[in-house]
Formats: sequence, C-alpha cells, structure tokens
Amino acid sequence: MKITPPINVVGSKPAASGTPERASGTTKGAATAASAQTDRVQLSSLSTQLHELESSLAASGEFDRARVDAIKQAIREGNLAIDPQAIADKMLAADLALVAKKS
Repeated sequence: MKITPPINVVGSKPAASGTPERASGTTKGAATAASAQTDRVQLSSLSTQLHELESSLAASGEFDRARVDAIKQAIREGNLAIDPQAIADKMLAADLALVAKKS
C-alpha cells in the first residue's frame, strides 16, 4: 500500500518532521496572510433538503400520542400481536417503490 505524505496547508511549508507548521510557529507576515483568508462551508442540496424535511416534520405534529401509549402498554403486558409476514410484505413493497422511483 502506498502512503502519500500529508497535504500541506496553503501558505505553510512542511516542518522538519514532515508535518505542516502551526500558525503560531510561522512568521508574523505569514500569520497575517493566513488570517486574511476566510473559511467557507457549502452544504449540498441534499443536506438542505434533509434540513427542510426535518423542520417540516417537527412542525407538522403528525404524531398520535394515544396510539403510541397504547402500543407501549400492549408491549409491557405482552399483548402485542406481531405479524412477521405483514412486516416483510411492507418492507418489500417499500423497497420496490424505491427501485421503481429510481428507474
């Protein structure tokens, strides 16, 4: 396996150990030039969509507290009937819908 040397930070030279110098170890002129540069982060459109979806789900309130409490109680009492065939059918249907959507 080939190991490449670390990528140098813009405006810095590798130290004797092969690692980039820290800003505190550079000259005053280099530190000033580095501080003049600004960092910028750009999120992908998918990230933006996920954030919007999360916000809309949090605001919609489509959550039936009574239904959740009834299910919790049934689990505690051991009365919850689970149909593995129905779960498998719904999982397969969801997967098929995703595949059809991509095609």
